[in-house]
Parts: sequence; C-alpha cells; structure tokens
Amino acid sequence: MSNSANNLDDKSILSEAGADLGLYARVFRVMLGATGLAVAVSVLFAPWRVTTGLLIGGLLSLINHHWLQSSVSAVVALSVGGEKPKLNLATFILRYLVIAAVAFLAYELRIASLPALLAGLCSFVLALFAEAVREMYFVIIKREEIT
Repeated sequence: MSNSANNLDDKSILSEAGADLGLYARVFRVMLGATGLAVAVSVLFAPWRVTTGLLIGGLLSLINHHWLQSSVSAVVALSVGGEKPKLNLATFILRYLVIAAVAFLAYELRIASLPALLAGLCSFVLALFAEAVREMYFVIIKREEIT
C-alpha cells in the first residue's frame, strides 16, 4: 500500500516502466516464436491457405502488440512529464480497423483461411500464458516475487 497513486513520485513510475520493458520483450519473443513454430509446422502438414493465414494472423498480432505498447508508452511518458495526455480514441480504433481490413482482404482474396487467421492472432494469448507460467515458477518454486 506504500505505492498508492497519491504518494508515488516520478522516479518510481519511470523505474516501474523500465522494468516492464523486459516483460514486453519476453511477450514479443514468445509471440514471434509461436508464430514461427506454427508456420513451420503448417508448411509440412497443412494446406497453403492455412499456412498463409497463420503467418498473416501472427504478423498482425505482432504489429498490434508493438503498436499498442508504443501508444501506451507515449501516454505514460506524457503523464509522467506533467502534461495531460492527448491520446485520441481514434488511434486505438484505427489499430483494430487496420487489422480487420487486412484480415478481411486476405480472406476475401482467398489467400488465407479464416480460422488460421484467428489462430495467428491468438499468439498474444499464448505469450501471456507463457509469462504467467514463468511468474508462477518464480513465485512458487523460487519463493520470490518478480519485480
């Protein structure tokens, strides 16, 4: 409770944001690895539309994750500097529109399977599960809290 919103100083917020860079990097690496593994396996065993769907969905997921992380980092940096963040809601909606448009176009041009596109987009979920398992390992097995 010592880190409530009223008694945090700017330095502790910045140090916590710096600690989260490792989290973002780990999640991004797991997403990249999961997408690569899924595409490699589907090349061997699945039709080409499934492979391209996994590839396009995984790439869209990676782009979405990077875009969201950079947007949130910009807002946090502005709020720490004392300025009021001027993030427009349209930028968040634009992300989803771009992703939906690319997925729709890939499906309509018949170069990707819709279930494979959705599975590729779910690489973020797999990365979150991997991070949860990592944290459980450190908390339960090593009896320490991740900072």
